[in-house]
Amino acid sequence: MHNLTSFLAYHARMRPDATALVYGDLRISWDDLHDRALRLAGWLQDRSIAADDIVALVMKNSAAFVEAAFAVSHLGAVLLPVNYRLAAAEITHIYRHSGARLILADEEFSDRVQDLDPVVLFGPVMQSDSRHLSGLNGTKPPPVPRGPNAMYRLVYTSGTTDRPKGVMHSYGNVFWKCADQVMALGLSTTDRLLVAGPLYHVGASDLPGLGVLWMGGMWHLLRDFTPDAALAAIATNRLTGLWFAPVMLNMSLAHEGRERFDLSSVRWVIGGGERTPESRIHAFNTLFPRARYIDAYGLTESCGGDTFMEPGREFEKIGSVGRPLAHVSVEIRDDAGQTLRPGETGEICLFGARITKGYWRDPDRTAAAFHADGWFRTGDIGVMDTEGFLYLTDRKKDMIISGGENIASSEIERVLYEIPEIAEAAVIGRPDATWGERLVAVVVARPGYPVTSEAVIAHCRANLAGFKVPDDVLTVDELPRNPSGKVLKRLLRESLFD
Repeated sequence: MHNLTSFLAYHARMRPDATALVYGDLRISWDDLHDRALRLAGWLQDRSIAADDIVALVMKNSAAFVEAAFAVSHLGAVLLPVNYRLAAAEITHIYRHSGARLILADEEFSDRVQDLDPVVLFGPVMQSDSRHLSGLNGTKPPPVPRGPNAMYRLVYTSGTTDRPKGVMHSYGNVFWKCADQVMALGLSTTDRLLVAGPLYHVGASDLPGLGVLWMGGMWHLLRDFTPDAALAAIATNRLTGLWFAPVMLNMSLAHEGRERFDLSSVRWVIGGGERTPESRIHAFNTLFPRARYIDAYGLTESCGGDTFMEPGREFEKIGSVGRPLAHVSVEIRDDAGQTLRPGETGEICLFGARITKGYWRDPDRTAAAFHADGWFRTGDIGVMDTEGFLYLTDRKKDMIISGGENIASSEIERVLYEIPEIAEAAVIGRPDATWGERLVAVVVARPGYPVTSEAVIAHCRANLAGFKVPDDVLTVDELPRNPSGKVLKRLLRESLFD
């Protein structure tokens, strides 16, 4: 196995003038993308980046982001894409925990990385073409081959604890993920993918992002998602596929000007991240008349997309997220690790070459994530029918999904408990038609100490990324608990929202 520039070099040789990437007004050919990536690799090498070093990106979608991903891989180094929406303290924790050697960041995020070193900032010109970097001398180093167990990428994801976990992705994980999606979607050089979600997220980068480039297809990359920009890109470039987080699909369905766009080129749209209501599947074809909606299930630990709904069975199997792809196995197990029968509810567990080996510098959480026989414990609750179709019945413990982002309630609760007036706190999701869920902080005040929503939200805003700040703060006399003292969040949600 080699690094990512192996297939980049192949397409640059076989189809040098074909378009690999559209970004803004730029149409970047395979030959040009290959040149950009190798020159950036030379620049990184001049800064002593070598095999196994970690390079962090705090960047929105751009041509430079794609070039950096290939350049880092070319040197055998490890890519660390960081959620740019995180607060400075959260980015600092990830940078220090990872042991990254360098941060490449957009200028607009300079305030979030100002206490870190070394940092190289990218302005708009460099975002469109990394060859404008100061000190770039044109050196093109040879590729550093990597085996299937070598780490390709490190992705920090919200867990159910108070700190994010660094998911390790190997080249073998990514290879088998791409192979699965090529088979399931029939990917080829004719595929033209809209990449509208942020590339730090596996949805945008892997579902089926990288697989399309692997096969010589094209990306149309948006820096920021808006329904108008996304639909215009599809119509202009006759795009054939896309991944949409639920909020992106909802906004596109509700877009007043959608009739202006010819979207008939789209063959499939991958969704998921939550249980898709039947009404949304019906509404889907009013927007994409010739496409199939693929409800999917996956997680960062498997590079995304473990199950796909199969064509023609969307309504027969309404509520299901489909069946496993070729190189991943799915079972429903009980707490003791015993496989359950069809129709029995338990934890969704995964096995296969695309599953992470664990969490970076975190042996305890790695050990807790696997059964003794190597099956990965997702923490999600589901059931399979007799044909192997998977149904989600509950989500990861204490996890909230808002706008396509996984948000660990415990991260927010940790910050709430810093407020002296709060005796108890629980964060839950309130159903929302646009965002999936909105964050609600439910707090118990200390006797004699009033708690105001304004003060709570201000404290959270100062210590958390904006998307983790509660939309509402509710004060209650007590939180429901079980006999062992655990807060029963399901009861809390039912009492407040049902």
